[in-house]
Amino acid sequence: MGVIHRRQQATPSVLWEGVDVQTYNSNQATKQVLIGHKDGAHNFEVRCFVIPPHGFSSLDQHAHDHGVLILQGRARVMLGDQFEDIQEGDTVYIPSMERHQFENLTDEPFAFLCIIPPKPV
Repeated sequence: MGVIHRRQQATPSVLWEGVDVQTYNSNQATKQVLIGHKDGAHNFEVRCFVIPPHGFSSLDQHAHDHGVLILQGRARVMLGDQFEDIQEGDTVYIPSMERHQFENLTDEPFAFLCIIPPKPV
């Protein structure tokens, strides 16, 4: 049977009901796994990251590719050696093994969905 996680409307940031919030890195960014193994999904994960004002995501490079949808705010994304400004509604494709990082440019939280292949259990 399918699973629904409803987005909370009365919060200043992006959160979903019934989904654990994990601290993601040292600058208090957070991650929620919205769809994953616990929900019965074995072929992909949908995750939501929230980066605090003027914070950064981790500098990452992975064997898997990513699909990203910006939910809230503005940021700069590093893709390899290039930097691009992005905002709410934009999508970003990050290919396998490309170095990447998101930098929140504002005084408000920056939030995005990230879709990846499943993590090993």
